[in-house]
Amino acid sequence: MSASLYVTPYNGTEGEADAGYSTGVTDLNQFYESGDFAWIMTSSALVLLMIPGVGFFYSGLARRKSALSLIMLAMLSIAVVDFQWFFWGYSLTFSHTGSSFIGDLSNFGLMKTLAQPSVGSTKIPDLLFCLYQGMFAAITPALAIGAAVDRARILPCIVFIFVWATIVYDPLAYWTWNANGWSFVMGGLDFAGGTPVHISSGAAALAFSVMIGKRTGYARSAGLPYRPHNVTHIVLGTVFLWVGWFGFNGGSALAANLRAVMACIVTHLAASVGGITWCLLDYRLEKKWSVVGFCSGAIAGLVAITPGSGFVTPWAAVVFGIVGSIGTNFATKLKFLMGVDEALDIFAVHGIGGIIGNLLTGIFAADYIAALDGFTSIPGGWINRNFVQLGYQIADCVAGFSYSFVLTCVILFVMNLIPGLSLRVSAEMEELGVDDDQLGEFAYDYVELQRHTSDVLPAAELASNRAGSSKSSEGPEKMV
Repeated sequence: MSASLYVTPYNGTEGEADAGYSTGVTDLNQFYESGDFAWIMTSSALVLLMIPGVGFFYSGLARRKSALSLIMLAMLSIAVVDFQWFFWGYSLTFSHTGSSFIGDLSNFGLMKTLAQPSVGSTKIPDLLFCLYQGMFAAITPALAIGAAVDRARILPCIVFIFVWATIVYDPLAYWTWNANGWSFVMGGLDFAGGTPVHISSGAAALAFSVMIGKRTGYARSAGLPYRPHNVTHIVLGTVFLWVGWFGFNGGSALAANLRAVMACIVTHLAASVGGITWCLLDYRLEKKWSVVGFCSGAIAGLVAITPGSGFVTPWAAVVFGIVGSIGTNFATKLKFLMGVDEALDIFAVHGIGGIIGNLLTGIFAADYIAALDGFTSIPGGWINRNFVQLGYQIADCVAGFSYSFVLTCVILFVMNLIPGLSLRVSAEMEELGVDDDQLGEFAYDYVELQRHTSDVLPAAELASNRAGSSKSSEGPEKMV
């Protein structure tokens, strides 16, 4: 373990699960910099902030009658995956021992998870690495579950999140970031989650949309035309995501150093360029400056830069933003070619955006950027004349996308056969709205007031109104 002037080199058991007490010291903090602790703890909170951001972003894009359920699913992802991560997720993903595909249960229930240098970096201990990476594990199914919009029941979604995190996310993250994983050993470069987070969630959203079927009224040529019901929610979600992405990418340096600063710089730049690019693409068609387009482009730029944020220069980040935004913008048309009702374009923005970012990383990764943390050494990408790197990136993309898509289909197929876990609401409840059917609550008070007139009118007045009108209806007003 490398140490700075201010810390003591770790002298305990390494290579297997150990809490750190084998060092024989009374103060386990002496092995680490307090500044690194502060940055990674802050980054953990920033990534946590992104998850309700996903909920608000999806909620704004959807119809009013499904707005609250999408925010609820994002919050449920935090809670369900937090328990899964404690229970066995962290151990399966970041145990110090394991195969080339997945870890073991040596850290089951976070046992022996304390002060030993983590698998990710010797700069931080297992416990802090567990906190930080747990946020990544929580946001990934939150991204994918947006495909449930308008048509899925809540209970099966909860079960799906737990199972999917275990069977899909944990192995993908293991082979990408654990030193024993096959992609890591091969030489694949993925700084902050191009494959484990974005490609996997995009593929899962596509699979979810295929397995659950089209929404009522969907047309292959035009989809289900409606405008996003709340653009303010989309902007709010984008703000949460953009700010949180500083912790997502910058924190992936796993220390407070120049590489973390560079990751923040290129992240911010790619988002800015991506937003402007998508805006211009929409302007050429509508001659309007679309707020939704700007927000979508900013997210596309953030997705694309994620795998390369710790490897590329600022000028390359401009390329990531432009190419990522253009590629995902045109990829939103793929759902019509495939005949799949993927309502929120998760496959296009995260799946295709993650693939674009991975491939560009193979071209623009620079050894001298990775070395800004003082110890990382990589052969770089094409700009370092390491042309085989693009092949590694392609292999990682194909494996990650295929694994996530196929396993998601299998999980959903099996769940649909289990009594009580059928995925889809009835046609009547779909028409009424998932918020009303599954939650019994609504995103906006005035919707509830319109549905339940008796809550705001005195009983006598209500009875008089009913008696005086032959057109009164006992049923709820239809809300779109």
